[in-house]
Formats: sequence, structure tokens, C-alpha cells
Amino acid sequence: MPQRRKITASAATRARYAKRRQSRLARVDNDLTDQQWKAMVAAWGRCAYCGATGAPLQRDCVLPISRGGRYTLDNVVPACRSCNASKHNDEVTAWLRRKRLDEREFLIRHAQILGLLPAAACKAEPEDEG
Repeated sequence: MPQRRKITASAATRARYAKRRQSRLARVDNDLTDQQWKAMVAAWGRCAYCGATGAPLQRDCVLPISRGGRYTLDNVVPACRSCNASKHNDEVTAWLRRKRLDEREFLIRHAQILGLLPAAACKAEPEDEG
């Protein structure tokens, strides 16, 4: 089997894509708070896709921003760097099938966690009295 060549993007290409992404982000509502993100990471406790633990987790949009997704509580899951980079802007269920990851387990767990999070993650932090 022939070896695959690694294709790298130029700095100008990466900058162009970064600018385009920032433009898309600015056009939509993104309301995921740091408190909600911390609650989500605690609820999942691992990469939402492959189950990896110990590695830093990144915010990954289930429905990618390039396909109309937003950084909201119901669209973001914690992902390891490998899964986040691999998924790129693919549709989540097709990507899970292609990677031979358990699509059903992810969807069930995602629904369960979303059912638990709004009450816990949206609570206002207590104000200091003094």
C-alpha cells in the first residue's frame, strides 16, 4: 500500500481559514459560559467520542460552526485533541461510524448529560454578602 503524503497548509492559508472562522463565529449567538463548560467536562469526565482520559479536553461542536452550529450547551461536547482534529467539520454520526466508534452510546450519553446539565450548569453563582 503506498504511503500517504502529509500535506501541510501554508501560513497564509491557515490565516485565511482562521479569519473566515472568526467571521462565522461573530455572526451567530454563542452563549456557552465557562461555568457551563466546567459542568459539562465534569459530567462527561472524558472525551465524549473515544473515552480518553487524562488529556486536556477541547470544546467540540457536535454540529460544526461551518455547518450552522454554535457554541451552546446543547451543541458542545468535550473532546480530546485527536478526536477534535479528526472530526474537523464532519457530521458527528457519519464521523463516528467512519472511526468505528459507538455512535449509539455517544447519542444516548449526550442526551442523558443534556438532561442533567441545564439545572446544574445554569445556576447563578452565589453573590458575596458583605
